[in-house]
Amino acid sequence: MFDEPEDIHPLFAGAPRTTEFRKLRKRIVRQAREAIETYGMAERGARWLVCLSGGKDSYTLLAVLHELQWRGLLPVELLACNLDQGQPGFPATVLPEFLSKRGVPHRIEYQDTYSVVTDKVPQGRTYCALCSRLRRGILYRIAREEGCSAVVLGHHRDDILETFFMNLFHGGRLATMPPKLVNEDGDLFVYRPLAFVAEADCDRFARTMDYPIIPCDLCGSQDGLQRQQVKAILDGWEKNSPGRRQVMFRALMNARPSHLLDTGLFDFSGLSTGPLDLEQNPDGPPDLR
Repeated sequence: MFDEPEDIHPLFAGAPRTTEFRKLRKRIVRQAREAIETYGMAERGARWLVCLSGGKDSYTLLAVLHELQWRGLLPVELLACNLDQGQPGFPATVLPEFLSKRGVPHRIEYQDTYSVVTDKVPQGRTYCALCSRLRRGILYRIAREEGCSAVVLGHHRDDILETFFMNLFHGGRLATMPPKLVNEDGDLFVYRPLAFVAEADCDRFARTMDYPIIPCDLCGSQDGLQRQQVKAILDGWEKNSPGRRQVMFRALMNARPSHLLDTGLFDFSGLSTGPLDLEQNPDGPPDLR
């Protein structure tokens, strides 16, 4: 699958020939394909708006989706989209040149959300919530204008885990970023094909490919963000017990409503003694360990 240099998408031009990198690339592509198949993302003939920020995750997303499309494993049309939000010093020519050189269909949209965010958010507060809300609304509009059925984002496994713990610690709910959802208006899907991919793999992949990574200097310049704090906690757990992140991620795919406390998910008042009723308790008999 990865042996012939002439049979390769331009996004992979110059890829290292080392065994280590080939294994990394193969793993990321396989995990993205698994997520797409597991959550039923691919609809033949659909058109996807692939959001490209210029960060390591979105470059990895773009390359992997084109790899799958190139191999005939993703029967959809891909349109890359970058939203230039008017941040001072943003290198506006980097992404158009990168995409044009590699023959990637794309749309570059300029909307000065930077001024709105810095004007509306009080000093000392984080910009992320308002910034993401404005960005999301613009991307939904672009998707509709371009005839796309889905907005595709580069969130990876670690983003999903961090969001879960942010909701747990700060939001008082068990929730995270799902790999697939429908927007509030009910007319667009939102997909996260990198849901099974580790952040470290995205970082190694994008940097090894020497993609022109553009940092986010808006929220990235603020210290003490909740996400940074959660990331530090997870890093500590991972250091003390390697593989902990993957174990926790698997837990998100193995929920037991009868072993939680949400009466909206499980009919506790309807429980009765006697022979086990699997319709009443689909999780089976309780494990009280």
